[in-house]
Amino acid sequence: MFANIAPVIRKELKSYFNSPIAYVVVVTFLVFSSIWIFYLQSFFAANTASLRSYFAVMPIVFIIVMPAITMRSWAEEKKLGTLEVLLTLPFREGTLVLGKFVAALTLLIIMIGLTLPIPLLASRFGSFDWGEIFSQYLGAILIGAAGISVGLFVSSLTTNQVSSFLISLFVLLVLTLISQVNLVLATPPWAAGIFNFVSMGQHFSNFQRGLIDTRDLAYYLVVSGLFLYLNTKTLVFKKW
Repeated sequence: MFANIAPVIRKELKSYFNSPIAYVVVVTFLVFSSIWIFYLQSFFAANTASLRSYFAVMPIVFIIVMPAITMRSWAEEKKLGTLEVLLTLPFREGTLVLGKFVAALTLLIIMIGLTLPIPLLASRFGSFDWGEIFSQYLGAILIGAAGISVGLFVSSLTTNQVSSFLISLFVLLVLTLISQVNLVLATPPWAAGIFNFVSMGQHFSNFQRGLIDTRDLAYYLVVSGLFLYLNTKTLVFKKW
């Protein structure tokens, strides 16, 4: 299985780093992260050994970052006319989807990993709970993985990068912030429960506080798996 998927991963990673998109996304994310925690959140003035305020903005940032990472995945293949070639190669559709997903997830992990100097630097000025920080980073990777799967699925349905980016952004905006409806509307308890269950941002809140709940883990894994499955079925439909 890995032998089959490795060439797809290498191809996708090469396409990321041979274009300016990966560098622009990563640098922009790192610059914004630093400005957010040290300037906008006044981390040192707060005199609190916690990165909760830093990770609180991650779901909002990922609404933009994940579409930027995935917008060209399938849309670019269609534009260049290489999708038909890919589908004729001896790869299963699921292998192609998983290869693109792993490559995008690798870029995400690199991007998040480059923020590690922030807690390492800040830990010199206070006693941090590293278990809480681990939970926060795990949550960031999981919500990012779910966002990637959504972006890949949308990209498989669109014909150009701009429409892929905008539609993915809208879908992730709804999925991430739908629980906020409960704060502005008098929703009945059953509807509030549904909105909270569907919301990607709501499930991230426990990770932000340093809590790892198996229900939140299952949610992100199911969302990722569902959209990867839909992506695969889209390719099967296009092939036939």
